[in-house]
Amino acid sequence: MSLTRRGFLKILGASTAVGTLGLRGECDALPLPERIKEGRETPTICPYCSVGCGLIVTASQGKIRNAEGDPDHPINLGSLCSKGAALSRIQDNPFRMTQVLYRAPGSVQWVPKSWNWAVRRIARRVKDTRDATFEEREGGQVVNRTRAIASFGGACLNNEEAYLWVKLMRACGLVNVEHQARL
Repeated sequence: MSLTRRGFLKILGASTAVGTLGLRGECDALPLPERIKEGRETPTICPYCSVGCGLIVTASQGKIRNAEGDPDHPINLGSLCSKGAALSRIQDNPFRMTQVLYRAPGSVQWVPKSWNWAVRRIARRVKDTRDATFEEREGGQVVNRTRAIASFGGACLNNEEAYLWVKLMRACGLVNVEHQARL
């Protein structure tokens, strides 16, 4: 028996259709996991990468009880990668950092500090660096900039937040502003 190209494509199409119909019924029969009965569901965005997958997070008593893909979200349509699927386990990780650790220059010890201390210290160092390196004029032109500080935006920022962040950085005189949420 000789098989022509047209005959091969007919057999391939028929077998694909039969296989798809058979799997469809099987997939519909799979049991869905039972939803969390208590807690409040909140739609949010996955914090891991720049894709922006939608999540529905269920929380009660200040703890995340469940995190699952949002089936109505246009990016992931309810599916999640392994990191997004394990999002609810972040809070119970024994290696999770819960406080600021500071190591002074030349020291080998990490010292716990408060968040207020860390924010004030970062703000002071940014201000001191900006003041020490600020250029007002270059070649007769007004430039009002500093090249000693750079800003890297995060993937969790939406368009409006990224716009405001860049406006703040430009108001501070930064030239080197980058955002990594590109695919």
